[in-house]
Formats: sequence, structure tokens, C-alpha cells
Amino acid sequence: MRQKIIYVSSIILSFFVGIVGTLLVFHFVPLKVETVEKTVKDVTITETNTISEAVDKIYNAVVLIQSYKNNNLISTGTGFVYKKDDNAGYVMTNNHVIDGATSVKIITIEGKTVDATILGGDQYSDIAVLSINKDEVLGVAEIGSTRDAKVGDTLFTVGSPLGSEYMGTVTKGILSGKDRTVTVTVNNANFMMEVLQTDAAINPGNSGGPLANINGQVIGVNSMKLVKDEVEGMGFAIPIELAMTSAEHLEKGEEIKHPVIGLELADVDNTYLLYTNKIMLDKDFEKGVVVAGVTAGLPAEAAGFKKGDVILSIDGTEITNLAHFRYVLYKYSIGDTIKVTYYRDGDIKQIDVKLTKTLEDE
Repeated sequence: MRQKIIYVSSIILSFFVGIVGTLLVFHFVPLKVETVEKTVKDVTITETNTISEAVDKIYNAVVLIQSYKNNNLISTGTGFVYKKDDNAGYVMTNNHVIDGATSVKIITIEGKTVDATILGGDQYSDIAVLSINKDEVLGVAEIGSTRDAKVGDTLFTVGSPLGSEYMGTVTKGILSGKDRTVTVTVNNANFMMEVLQTDAAINPGNSGGPLANINGQVIGVNSMKLVKDEVEGMGFAIPIELAMTSAEHLEKGEEIKHPVIGLELADVDNTYLLYTNKIMLDKDFEKGVVVAGVTAGLPAEAAGFKKGDVILSIDGTEITNLAHFRYVLYKYSIGDTIKVTYYRDGDIKQIDVKLTKTLEDE
């Protein structure tokens, strides 16, 4: 019993000692309260890789083009205003966008539909020029140059892929290649064009739209896309220098005349065509074109070309095939004289040919 009393007394004594100790601590030790402050600041993120300012420079100049034949819509594409004067605004696009059209309408970036007049088009350069009322012009694109452009430079396009639903679409890429040549079909004949290559997305409806540099200057006119299952990201544009040369004539209603030499030609490796024309070459050629026929009254006849001649070069430019021959020839103008190197009967010969006729004269 005595031990139990001692145990209870110890517990009670400990309880009171704890209370007294706690009171003494609160009384003699100052209570320190730590205040935590939280500062919230507004953070502004600066985008260093944006092209928005460049896009703004050209955006209002871009238009959607709708081509009609007998009031039926036959094609759509993109164009851009490249010039404005006291009379009109001038819109550049691809010739294939308006080819066969009896009337054309454009839709501005604000959605307004405007009647346009076809001033002219050229199928070989694939450039066409339209005019609209100058009061309908929302912006004029600045024309740049490909001269200082370098592979790897940032480029972008503005266009209307798949029509009006996606009008004003911007795609970005780089300059993938300069001085490329691609083969296209014009009037059922192969023809080579000099183009810029880019990996910026170019889809149906983008044709005729601007390819611009990081400064918002137009350096090319989108013309086609290489469409193959195994190839992606290869778009092509006509260099702006070539496009402007054509546009300067077309906006005045002038027809662009391309020279013709007056030869029926075949590739050196086209054995079927050579056989059907009864042409037997006495040696193998990796490059060049073979004369399969000479048209009377044209420059080639006057120069003395004969069936079976193999044309090797023009003014020192080696000819690879028929498409390349046309590409080189069409760089010349009516009245120019070219030096043609060719093979005949085991000998290499040269002859001057004066281009006095054009395709449009035929």
C-alpha cells in the first residue's frame, strides 16, 4: 500500500513540475515568430525564333485566287500583290492556276471577293499577272533577291492550301537548295525549269503564293511540289528574278516569245524513237540529243543540220537531254545567235545559228 502511495505521488509531482517548467519557459524565453514572405512577379517570355514581324509585312498582300470557266470553278490557288500604281494593283500567280479560265475572282485576306482581270500568262515560266482595282489592295509585297540567299536560310510561305477554308496559312522551313532544275510537262513535252528548293510545306492551293525570307521579302513564287510516296518536304519555287522578268512583260499585255530552232529531237538513249526514225548512231553517247528531223524554213535548216546529227552543247553548255536542250534554248531571245556543237560522221563540228523564229510564230 505504501508503494502504491509513493507511485501516485511521483506521478502527481511530475505533472506539477512539468506545468511549472512550461510556465517558466514561456515567461523567461521570448517567443520568436518567423514570417515567410512570398513575392509574385509578372514574367514576360521573349520569343527569339519568331517570324511574326516578317509575316506581318507580307500577310495583307496575299490573296486567294478562284478561276472560273463558264461560271464553273475550275481551280484555286494563291497570289500576291507585287505592285500598285495609279491605275491598278498587280497580282502575280502561277499560269497553271488561271490556265483555261474565262474569269477570275480573288478573295482578300479580309475575306472580300473582288473581280480580277487576266493581263497575261506564260506556260513556260509558269507566271501569270492579274490586275484588280487599286482601292481593293490591302498590302503590297516587298520583292527581294535570291542572290544573297544561302542554303539553310529561314524561309516561309503564305497561302491557301485546300482552298478558302485554310486561307492565310503560314508554313516555315529553310532554303534546301539553289539553282535546282526540275522537269515538268508543257504541251505534252518535257521542259526543265530552274527553281529554289525548300522544305516548307507547299500543298495544293499554295501554287502562286510567295516564298519569303526572314525579312518578309519575296524571293520565289511557289510553283509545284514533288509528290512521291518516298519523298517528303521537297517544295519548289520559281526564283523571283525570273518571275519578275516575265511579269514585266505580262503586266503590259505583252506576249512572251520563246525562240524555236526548227528541229525534231530525241534523247540519245531513246532507242525506240531512234529505231522508228531509222537512225543508227555509230558510237555510244551518255549525253546529248539526236536530230530526228529538220523543219523547212526555220533556223536549223538554214544552219545545215541533218537527220542523225547529235547536238552536244550550246554556247559551251553541255546538253544532257531533250528537256535540258529546251531549258537552255529558251534562255535566249529572238535575234540572238548561238554556237551549237554537234557530232556528225565521226567528227565534232560547230555552227552558229541565228534565232529568227519563235514558238508563237508557228
